Amino acid sequence: MAESNDIVSVAKSTKQKEKIYAAVFLSTVASISALAGFTRSLAVARKQDPKSFGDGISGIKGARETGASLAIRALGWGTFYAITGCGLFFYGIWKLSGATNAEEFRFKMGSMLPKIPKNDPPQSRTEFKGLTDLLLYISEEWGQNKGE
Repeated sequence: MAESNDIVSVAKSTKQKEKIYAAVFLSTVASISALAGFTRSLAVARKQDPKSFGDGISGIKGARETGASLAIRALGWGTFYAITGCGLFFYGIWKLSGATNAEEFRFKMGSMLPKIPKNDPPQSRTEFKGLTDLLLYISEEWGQNKGE
């Protein structure tokens, strides 16, 4: 009996490690993507108007704050509000559902939300030559009943 408990605990710890690695990986990818996007936008702004970009970095006479510091401050507050707002919203949904763990939350949401029917075998076309073919198919099939 002790061996089975050890196996279960090892399996749980392995799953937990995998979840931690997955979270670290996803947060790293997201951070690198955000940094690359911000760097790219700065490079484009600098390339389009180097004089104004330089004025924004060094500051203009009579201005209390440089454009770059204002932008960084705005980015910081925007990030804070976005993360806090989404976190509170998701936490509220979690608490309203009454779930105690993620699996229970998944089952409760699955029972509340409508079921998505399986499309096996497919009832309509699934392969298209291109975007034009897809849009033509959608426009022809729009509003027609499947039973006809």
